[in-house]
Amino acid sequence: MALDHIRIEMHDTGLAQVIVARADIGNASSPEMLEEIRDAFAALGDDADVRAIVLMAEGRHFSVGADFGFLDRLTGMSAQHIRDTVYSRFQGAARAIYRCPKPTMALVQGAAVTVGCELALACDFRIAADTARFQESWVKLGIMPPLGGLFLLPRLVGLGRAMDICLLGRPVLADEALRIGMVGEVIAADLLAERGMAFARELGQIPAMAYASIKQGLQRGLETSMEAEWQANLANQALLLGSDDFKRQLAATKAAVAGAKRKQ
Repeated sequence: MALDHIRIEMHDTGLAQVIVARADIGNASSPEMLEEIRDAFAALGDDADVRAIVLMAEGRHFSVGADFGFLDRLTGMSAQHIRDTVYSRFQGAARAIYRCPKPTMALVQGAAVTVGCELALACDFRIAADTARFQESWVKLGIMPPLGGLFLLPRLVGLGRAMDICLLGRPVLADEALRIGMVGEVIAADLLAERGMAFARELGQIPAMAYASIKQGLQRGLETSMEAEWQANLANQALLLGSDDFKRQLAATKAAVAGAKRKQ
């Protein structure tokens, strides 16, 4: 598997690390990156030697959100192109993580914005550094969370909190994320990788078939179904991404980011 955006590290204990390796751009998401994540989780999920999978990222941030260059390209794409090509990668990554039969865990430091937040939610477990900041800020661009967060977040934190987080695009810092159930543990940033691997080793000791069966049963019990959520979001997101609101909000957001950088 040729990889330009992520790195896969295998350990002799059966643990696999999927490491997003674009710290130079804050691990901002692109279709190419999500395709690599999708294919990595699919392959590792089918590998009998893999006992647990850790999703993590290099640098200060888990993911600052979607790459602005990619967002600019979206403004010129047809709804059909967005539906059939772009989200096969984005939703494909979320599906591969969520449906993976192996134990999955996200280690989150710094920003986990939009796509980054949704991929973390798709994992079985989340451990956050004390620097972590989760944000479903799609609404600030005039679009919606399309990768499963609207299904998963209310089930983790309750409908009221999920509405607050998604409809206002409000950031959730590490301590609050722990208190409301978005993450299972918060730890100092410099200890995150060590703690994550220790927990992954614990997960790797659980009988694999039992883990997969229980995980699938829990997911079935929650779903109305997830497939209906994904299909509904594809059509709605394609319309929103083609709207004038998205173009205006994207331009305003880029200007704000550029202004903030000039002040640093």
